Amino acid sequence: MNEILKALPKKAKEKEAANKKFFTKLKKKPPKQLDYLMQELHEAEFERTDCLECANCCKTTGPLFTDSDIQRIAKHLRLKPQQFIRTYLRLDEENDYVLQQVPCTFLGADNYCSIYDVRPKACKEFPHTDRKKFQQISHLTLKNVSICPAAFNIVEKMKARIKI
Repeated sequence: MNEILKALPKKAKEKEAANKKFFTKLKKKPPKQLDYLMQELHEAEFERTDCLECANCCKTTGPLFTDSDIQRIAKHLRLKPQQFIRTYLRLDEENDYVLQQVPCTFLGADNYCSIYDVRPKACKEFPHTDRKKFQQISHLTLKNVSICPAAFNIVEKMKARIKI
């Protein structure tokens, strides 16, 4: 997995122009069955991919924390929401709550998340490759292919299956 993660940013960079072109066309004219195809590709990829072997998303990026994420996680940690915010979060340039630092504070050495059952919505949905109206989040997907080997593989398979 280490070799894959080491090579991923370079591979993603090499595919970036083709991916941008593909997603621009996809946005203009998404196929009727796109959501079904993405669900199929997502499920097939995650049959082969074990996130616990990787956890690159937790090591290199931080999720956005919604108000409900903050409430839920603070309650789980037996903290007041403001205490949770002060201890773990900061406001980014877009005024969203994000982690103060990466790798994620809640990620263990074994790649397990100590708050997995109450993790933020953004973590639960990552890499967002099974989202409805997938074509609307192409900017996010372009970013995620350089972070997540599974997202990279899903996009490559999607390009092979959808001829635009």
